[in-house]
Amino acid sequence: MRTRMIVIGCLIMMNAGVMFAQANKKSNAKTITIGVIGKSQSNPVFLAAYSGARVAAKEIGAKYGVQVIIDWETPQNENPKEQALAIDRLNHSGAAGIAIACSDANVVTPSINNAVDNGTPVICFDSDAPKSRRFAYYGTDDIEFGHMILKELAGQMNETGTIAMIAGNKNAPNLQRRVRAVIEDLPKYPNIKLLPKGVFYHDEIAEKAVETVARAQKMNPQIEGWVFIGGWPLWMKDAIKWKPGKVKIVSCDALPAELEYVKSGHVQVLIAQGCFMWGYKSVELLLNKIVMQQNPSEEFIAAPLTRVTKDNIDEWSLNWKKWLLKEAVNR
Repeated sequence: MRTRMIVIGCLIMMNAGVMFAQANKKSNAKTITIGVIGKSQSNPVFLAAYSGARVAAKEIGAKYGVQVIIDWETPQNENPKEQALAIDRLNHSGAAGIAIACSDANVVTPSINNAVDNGTPVICFDSDAPKSRRFAYYGTDDIEFGHMILKELAGQMNETGTIAMIAGNKNAPNLQRRVRAVIEDLPKYPNIKLLPKGVFYHDEIAEKAVETVARAQKMNPQIEGWVFIGGWPLWMKDAIKWKPGKVKIVSCDALPAELEYVKSGHVQVLIAQGCFMWGYKSVELLLNKIVMQQNPSEEFIAAPLTRVTKDNIDEWSLNWKKWLLKEAVNR
């Protein structure tokens, strides 16, 4: 029995030593690879996050004296199973850290946990996997977002009328929370009514979103206001067919293409997320952990939300000019 216990103890110590060596090798390397996994390459908010990650790789990498390689492992179209496989590939190929925006937390959580168990830290951005062993989440407070977007739309409609919502992927946890927050806040506005079955889910690509809005509006002309939980329809030109202001719209995000709809008067308010900063901040937090063994003071790091209207659209546009210029310089 004693011999058996000694053998087991040695095996435990050897396993711990291997794990420590793996972690130490990753954190001390002069070249550090960080995997970044957005929801889809067809979604411009994740392309913006990719740009932010590359800028952070240059700036924060130089600060720590390491070369940082960004391994972009985002599926062409939303596919949580492909995201899970991407985590597995990065984990086994020796990536020092992984940042992911989860399309379906339940699907990717086992792969996140396997990576963490192998000594690869994982951070979530935009869409979280809160039951996983990721060390932090950087992104929007989705409950705050839901409350904010309904308040803005109610104000534009003088707190009366029928509204509807487009909500993208019904399995995305961040979008689910936003929808739930809007619905829970409706009693504050007794004369605002959500159209029965008025939450419309769709693939998170511009064409599908445009079709969804057009079809719903045609079949339900009583809709006087729209909540766009994501800005998907506004990524295309001439997507909104009614006259400016006839139907009020408050939308998530403030990408360059979306700003044109504010200028034309088709969209009254945009709630901007710093999509570029999703990538930048994720890489910064990963490098802090990998190189300096520093964890953030809190697991949930809320990204700021900015209200964008005709009054401040030029000021907000300057952010994009700055971000894209920095990305071009660091490419």
